[in-house]
Amino acid sequence: MKTSIIRRPFVYRYYNAAFILIGINVLIFLINYISPATRGYMAMNPVLVVQHGFLWQVITYMFVHADITHILFNMLGLFFFGIRIERRMGSTEFLLFYLIAGIGAGAFSLLVYWYSGMYRVWLLGASGAVYAVLLAFATYFPDANIYVMGIFPIRAPILVLGFAAIALFSQVFSVSSGIAHLTHLAGFGFAYLYLLVRQGINPIQVFFGRHRY
Repeated sequence: MKTSIIRRPFVYRYYNAAFILIGINVLIFLINYISPATRGYMAMNPVLVVQHGFLWQVITYMFVHADITHILFNMLGLFFFGIRIERRMGSTEFLLFYLIAGIGAGAFSLLVYWYSGMYRVWLLGASGAVYAVLLAFATYFPDANIYVMGIFPIRAPILVLGFAAIALFSQVFSVSSGIAHLTHLAGFGFAYLYLLVRQGINPIQVFFGRHRY
């Protein structure tokens, strides 16, 4: 039976895409630190994208970070979860997954910000893509324990569902307004769609024990 083009797998290759992504993020962070004005060209602002044609910001926003804590937590997440997912998927598949989830989360956030009149918002950070990686990790390794604060073990699917609930609650009730909860949720959403459409895996069925992959 011929595989559809949507699900046609790439030849498995492993070339440390997660480390390359981390390196790009660190390099851009250093550039933004040396020249703060560059952050305004790379972070995403609805007015600049829609009215001034800064379309690249839908991509570059995910490589820009506000401060050392911001980039540290995102890169730790990409390191701990991304490497295992890359080994499972293969580097090319992982890179496609990461970029589609991150760009999709940014584009969705842009639409919501623009049509809700939030023109002054600046979106930056890899969190949307990293949340996508976390969902993929929980899907492929549903029995894995993640140690919160290095002490409390929580199964990966429970942690994902908890993060999703917190992000949804925070978005609805405007808790921690400086955090892009909408983009986090969008990252989960695009990761779910990618795994369902491209990989033929339903994360919800995995989380509730109906299937294992």
